[in-house]
Amino acid sequence: MLENRTKAKLAAGEAAFGCFVRTAEPQLIEYVGMLGWDFLVFDAEHGSLQPREVEDLCRAIEPRDTTPMVRVTTNDAPTILRFLDTGAHGVHVPWVNSAADAERAARSVKYTPRGIRGLAGSRASEWGLREPIGEYVQRANRETLVVIQIETQDAVDAIDEYLAIDDIDVLFLGPTDLSQSLGHPGDLRHPDVLAAMDRVADAVVGSGTTLGIYAGTVDMTKEWLDRGARYFTTSLEPFLRDGMRAHLRDVRG
Repeated sequence: MLENRTKAKLAAGEAAFGCFVRTAEPQLIEYVGMLGWDFLVFDAEHGSLQPREVEDLCRAIEPRDTTPMVRVTTNDAPTILRFLDTGAHGVHVPWVNSAADAERAARSVKYTPRGIRGLAGSRASEWGLREPIGEYVQRANRETLVVIQIETQDAVDAIDEYLAIDDIDVLFLGPTDLSQSLGHPGDLRHPDVLAAMDRVADAVVGSGTTLGIYAGTVDMTKEWLDRGARYFTTSLEPFLRDGMRAHLRDVRG
């Protein structure tokens, strides 16, 4: 496991910018990583990626100084274990709706004494070839990044409890799922959605935990930078959509 440069940037108070990707093609992911992202999130929740494919994607971007993250399918310790053993440097955990859920996620990511993550010679530990396994455990506990997604009203209501849990690095707003939870699917500017995001931002900014958000536009990113968020994601597909549509529009007159 290499140094988690994204975690280091966040610890220094800097902003980190990443992109969700769902393709299993290492060549494309290597290319995307070379464009300057701080991290890429391999999306196994809203994509079909499996651990074997994620392992190859980690290999593709690690030499490019891009942090490999993975959004796991569910808040389940064996699932989190399988994805972390690929060499991912951290996880996004979706649908965390209580303090107990958040604590379970943190324990699933960390080895003893903090957590319950199973230990074996895997790619994450470089199969025990580079350092004693005990030293790896300490380093992994220090370097793995835990991102808890805030996507429901229940999660918003529990935000203060989340902040009391050790080893959660980022509390991450998912505006689209949050809008659905509040009864306004897709309406990210609805007053109820904005009020819920304000509630989370007010609690998290300045707390010692990083506020993260999915921000699909430059304007939204700048807005939330000003509000104190430091961990940002977008998605690959809109860049393909916008660039290709603009090209076809221009060449067809």
